[in-house]
Amino acid sequence: MKVLYAIQGTGNGHLSRANEIVPLLKRKVKTDVLISGNQHSLDLQFNIDHRCNGLSFVSGKSGGVDLMGTWNQTDTRRLHKEIAQFPIHRYDLVITDFEPVSAWAARLNNVPCVELSHQAAVLHRKSPKASNASMLGRLILSNYCPSNYKYGFHFDQYDSSIFTPVIRSEVRYANPTNQGHYTVYLPAFGLSYLEQIFSKFPDVNWQIFTKETKTAYRSGNMEIFPVSTAEFTKSMITANGVLCGAGFETPSEALYLRKKLMVIPMKNHYEQQCNAEALKRLGVTVANNLLQTNLKELEDWIKVNSWVYVEYPDQTEMLLEEILDIHLYGKLGSMMDQTLALELMD
Repeated sequence: MKVLYAIQGTGNGHLSRANEIVPLLKRKVKTDVLISGNQHSLDLQFNIDHRCNGLSFVSGKSGGVDLMGTWNQTDTRRLHKEIAQFPIHRYDLVITDFEPVSAWAARLNNVPCVELSHQAAVLHRKSPKASNASMLGRLILSNYCPSNYKYGFHFDQYDSSIFTPVIRSEVRYANPTNQGHYTVYLPAFGLSYLEQIFSKFPDVNWQIFTKETKTAYRSGNMEIFPVSTAEFTKSMITANGVLCGAGFETPSEALYLRKKLMVIPMKNHYEQQCNAEALKRLGVTVANNLLQTNLKELEDWIKVNSWVYVEYPDQTEMLLEEILDIHLYGKLGSMMDQTLALELMD
């Protein structure tokens, strides 16, 4: 039997999770890997068997998703061709982390497909939803990656089919310290804008990670770094606090490391708006914007000396074994049966 593990390549979060999941999966069953999209900068710890362009979202420079830019860069004819030509019949099961080419190919060819993603948990009827979240964003998220069954990761275990985050090994087994700086990763904002903001806090040391530079340098009270997994992890482990978007992996790791956390959800981004609501309910500071004319929220957060306590046990191997038992080998009566997975969607 053969499994396809398919990964959405927009951003680093899905790839970060894959670096933990794929080696475990390959030890249990013959597994090929597909990645679609190219907006990521993470070093992979496994070989890629299939690459597709897929469908990626484009970020703006002021904290939001550029819907027009996303539409303009999408080649729908090529996407349809990738779905139609993908050799899906080679596989007995598809496990997709919000990857659309494999999911649609599986649906059109009646190949079993299990979604294992954060997005599946966001859409779950029991997960927190933002009152001001984009309904267009929800519609896109709901139809982006069709699957037969869905299991999800979230900041809290809101249901039996939702699991706590997959924490990278280098973070899970780290010894966190506090060297006084703040780690910043806000890819939806331009670097020059961030420099203007953080220069207003000259007594604070900011370590900013951005795709807009290839070399590290210092600018006043700011250290600017190119996006690097190793350097970012080191910065976060030794930080006083973490300021980032309302994605999933970075906030999860910051919480796990007991770091003070502040998130700014991207505009027009349904998933991040819902993440922000979930984090707010946990007690994390959430800012709706980062305006030069109103920085009191950021100033107050810097002064606070507290963090949110969470428990994120390592459930990854157990979860993979359950999915393979149920959906590949047809064993019932396990901890998660198929009815639990079907309840994930409204």
